[in-house]
Parts: sequence; C-alpha cells; structure tokens
Amino acid sequence: MADDGGRHRQSRLFTDDDGGFDAERAREESLPVEDGEVIDTDELADHQTYLEGRGIYDERNRVNDLTGKEWKYATKSVIAEGYPPALQHDLRGEHGGQKPPRLCAELIGRFSKAGDTVLDPFAGVGGTLLGASVCEHEGTGLREAIGFERTRRWVEIYETALVRENEERRERGDPPLAEQDMRHGDCADLIEEVPDDSIDLLLTDVPYWHMDELEQTRNERRTRESSLGSFGGRDADGVDDESDDEPGAESRREWETDGEWETKADWLDDMATKFDRFTDAVAPDGHVVVFIGDMYRDQSYEFLSAELAQAIEAAAPLTLAATLIWYDPTKDLHVYGYPFSFVPSMVHQNVLVFRPADDSDAN
Repeated sequence: MADDGGRHRQSRLFTDDDGGFDAERAREESLPVEDGEVIDTDELADHQTYLEGRGIYDERNRVNDLTGKEWKYATKSVIAEGYPPALQHDLRGEHGGQKPPRLCAELIGRFSKAGDTVLDPFAGVGGTLLGASVCEHEGTGLREAIGFERTRRWVEIYETALVRENEERRERGDPPLAEQDMRHGDCADLIEEVPDDSIDLLLTDVPYWHMDELEQTRNERRTRESSLGSFGGRDADGVDDESDDEPGAESRREWETDGEWETKADWLDDMATKFDRFTDAVAPDGHVVVFIGDMYRDQSYEFLSAELAQAIEAAAPLTLAATLIWYDPTKDLHVYGYPFSFVPSMVHQNVLVFRPADDSDAN
C-alpha cells in the first residue's frame, strides 16, 4: 500500500484485474467516487464539502446550493426536456400559459438557495409557487414563494390544486408540498407591500402582447398562427389545447390578449415600467428570470424576447446576464405554410436571466 505523507491515496487501493481503477468496488466500500476517481477528502479545502452522490460543494457559492458537478450541468444554455403532465395538470391546464412546476423548480435550483424568497408577479395558477415547494423534496431545499395574480379564478385553481396534490401525496405516503403565499390583486399595487431587497429570485412568465387575434372564429378547432410559440398545438405541459368552446377558453383569451395594450410598443412600455418597480424588491445579489416566447404573426416573426430584454434593460437597473432556451422535444409539430411559405413550428421558449446592475455594469 502506497503512503503519501502519512495518508494513503485511496484511488490506488481499488484496481481491477488489468490494473485499472475499479469504481464499482470503491463504491461498495463506501468511498466517494466522482468521474471514475476516488475523492481524497483529506485534500479538500476548508470551504469544500463532499456530498455523497452529488459531488463537491463549495461553501463560497452565493448563487445556489449546487455542487461543482451540478453547476457544470446547470450552465447548459438549453433545457431539453418535455415535462409530463403532473401536479394536477388537468386542473391547472385551464390556464393556457402555465409552466410545468418542475421546470420552475429546475430554474429555482439554479438561481437561489434553500430558504430564499422567490417572487412571481404574474403567478397565474402558481407554477412558480408549486416549483418552490417541490424543491423541498426534489431539490436542494424549500424556498418561500410569493405570487401575485389578479384573476381570482387562477388563485382558486392554485389553492385547489395544492389541496388535491397533497391528498394524493398523503395516500402514497409522500410528504405534502408546502403552501405558498398567493396574493390576489394587481401586481402594480401588490409590489408596494414587498420590502426593498427582500426577494432573492424573481421568476415569472410575462403576459403576452396580442398572442391571439381579438376576433376569434368560434365553434371550430383551428391552428392559431399568431401563437405558435406558446399556445399552438400543445400547451406547456405537452397536452393538447382546448377548443374555443371548451371550459376556460374565454378566460384564456382574456389572459392572452389581456385587453391592455393596443400596440406592441404599449406592451413593451408597460412591461419595462413594471420590471423597473419589481427590481426594487430584488436583493443586490439576486436574479430576475423571465419566460418569453417569440411569435409569428401577420406573416412576420416577432422577436419578442430580444425586444423585451432591451426594453427592460433600458428602463430598469438590470443587466442581461444570460439567455436560456427551454426546448420541449415532446411538443407536436404542425405543417405551417406548406408548400408555399416557411413558417416555424416553435418548440422552444426563451428564458431571460437578469442580475441587478452595479457600477461596474455601467462601465
């Protein structure tokens, strides 16, 4: 057995018949193995901790609770995953633009730490809030979450979905999901109740500018070309959209068009003004993460993600730090424009990642 300053190097103890490293044998002996090598825990720095099955965690990490191995994976700019219907999707699916809670949990895990506070000012049916609760059991720890939603129906759906989900979890013997703080009202008013610098992560899916035509053809299931990015064919959890005559269609159309913005410029101005105010509540080392899909409308591609990012940066003390793509490989494709014009069948959403600006960002 080799000796190195009074300490043996564990990786030399476990070899196979050919003299190579035998990771399986090392695991059987309960030694920490990462990437085919035994971790010599004696060589870890004081600020490093080996977490079994996860890798080495650096206690200087102020962004999240991920190990170096997990951080490396989280830096991938594309999230290529189709999230199956879950967490009472049949109920939450009444809202046409809701995001999968486990996708929200993934982003919450990247940009916050256990015990942090997450805000969703356009909460809808509570995908962000459910994601923050899921983190307790399927992530690095529970986050506290606050949601603003002006439509009473969506608030009620979140509350009912949580009750039903927890009933099923108890029947399975699983611990319940924590109830989060869903507040009914307009975000422009409710944000005044949130103390400055108290939010560690703002995660939201913004309401869209005219995702559908105001005048809709009724009694007919049809392709809505203006909404390819978010509502065409299948919704965010991969389930077919409802027809215009099914329950929830009227309320979805109200959400999609929102009735507030006559032009795209109006929408951009309104979003920029709101995010300027939201940012006051975000801690200096926090993040602002925004879902926004591009769209094809009136035979023109609308690059909404880029335009929204520019509008927010121009109005709010935020710096665009990254753009991520959520690609849903399970989303249905439709033949748009064939055979005369190429029209994209969008299977992705953009995720804008901002951080509060500081003096160095201005230089």
